[in-house]
Amino acid sequence: MSVFSGMSRPMKAAGVVLIGVAIVAAVIGGISALSGGGSNEAGPSGTPSTQPGTPPGGTSPTVTPPSTPPPSTTSPTSPTPSSPTPGQPTPGQPTSGQPGQPGDQQTGNKWVTVRVFNNSLIKDLAERAANDFRGDGWTVNEVGNYSQGTIPVTTAFYRPGTDEEAAAKQLAQEFQIKAEPRFPGIESASPGVIIIVTKEYESGHKGS
Repeated sequence: MSVFSGMSRPMKAAGVVLIGVAIVAAVIGGISALSGGGSNEAGPSGTPSTQPGTPPGGTSPTVTPPSTPPPSTTSPTSPTPSSPTPGQPTPGQPTSGQPGQPGDQQTGNKWVTVRVFNNSLIKDLAERAANDFRGDGWTVNEVGNYSQGTIPVTTAFYRPGTDEEAAAKQLAQEFQIKAEPRFPGIESASPGVIIIVTKEYESGHKGS
């Protein structure tokens, strides 16, 4: 027996319409329920899933750069030693005194040692001459007698090509004596200017 039995035709039509409206409303409600459930899709634990690296609430953490820059890896530049100026002596080296390099200045030759020998019968003549040379700034390291022959005049003997040559010539000029290369009898003697004093030497006399 139909639900519409006993109803008039107009009422039957209204009932069909109401049933149709209810069916449409049910369909629309089911579609809305299906579309709304996608936004709260549950993860493995049943809680809403979030993007990797994003904290709950959807706010990304803020990364603050370090306030102090990393230290520089550049090594400090070592000072470069300056080269000596041409013509100037290198520190730690003597300014003169090498054989074959006579001093440029008058005072530069007085570092050469001097030995004085008496070739006369005048007592202590060599000592007096040595004191004269010392008083002028020369270094006399030996005083004695020379009896291996006769020297004509007071002479400063030197080895050619060494600093003795410039020193002997300077000393000879200052005291008005001769300067000559060493002769065979003294050529192998110890380094230094050798002055052989004879009787004509005037003690204390110095040329201009």
